[in-house]
Amino acid sequence: MQIKPSLLKALANELARLPQPVITSYQLGRLIFDAYLTNSIGEEKLSLKKNIPEKTQYNNVLNSMLGTGVLSKVSGLPGNFFKILGKPEVDADEVICSIDPFCYISHLSAMEYHGITDRLPRIVFVSTPPPSNWRGYAMEQMHKDLKENLNIYIEQRFPLLTRPHPKKISGKLVEYKNNSHMGAYKIVHGRSLRVSTIGRTFLDMLREPELCGGIQHVIDVYKEHSKQYLRLILDELDLHGKDIEKVRAGYILEDQVGISNPRIDAWQGSVQRGGSRKLDPNNEYSSFFSERWALSLNLPSVISNAD
Repeated sequence: MQIKPSLLKALANELARLPQPVITSYQLGRLIFDAYLTNSIGEEKLSLKKNIPEKTQYNNVLNSMLGTGVLSKVSGLPGNFFKILGKPEVDADEVICSIDPFCYISHLSAMEYHGITDRLPRIVFVSTPPPSNWRGYAMEQMHKDLKENLNIYIEQRFPLLTRPHPKKISGKLVEYKNNSHMGAYKIVHGRSLRVSTIGRTFLDMLREPELCGGIQHVIDVYKEHSKQYLRLILDELDLHGKDIEKVRAGYILEDQVGISNPRIDAWQGSVQRGGSRKLDPNNEYSSFFSERWALSLNLPSVISNAD
């Protein structure tokens, strides 16, 4: 079936306006579906005979755009993701944010973005909802996008919003952290990139230090940067920190960084006497401990510095 050149041109113009470098089959399907329903794309009016498209129209448009190079398949990704012509080459973190609308860059990758680590991660660390939650968010998003036309969209077998899970993008491994309660993130202006806020990033360092370069690196980062971001760190811990994270933060901020603050003193209520809490959650328990924070200081550098 012949596709109207005006439709292809309008779609190409719309794709060029998108901030993202990669588009999913769902995003493309919705653009084509809406074009037929409204007989327009953006400000451009069309003269399409059908007002309810079929999957055939989607396939024909996609094949035409692949044939002309407006879209191209992304190396290493499944066939339902496409690179948009004219978009600059971008890092893997921006690609994953383009294809997963509910994820954000976190942990060591977020530390790199915020400029608080000298590490150059070979892995992209991504926080995203678990599969069951993701499917629920996807259905909500499709309802929001398509409103009363969602059932028609599904009946015509247009591509649905599905959870991507590539293990490697642009030569970089991708490690996913499934979080039922997603943390705060910022949207980077002019880019298809979402990154955990600086406060959340400091909290993640205490929660999962193994994803942030290890507890020694976490302590080094706190020593160098926590004074600059202290209010944001305290706010995040007060709002979302668990008791063990407040205890770790209290010890690091007071004993390692040298900060005194009434808000840190208030975390004494999180101390658990007689427990087995550890500074490094991934190391063996040590009898060397902080009495104020009831915390096993099971890190060789801390023990050796105390000798």
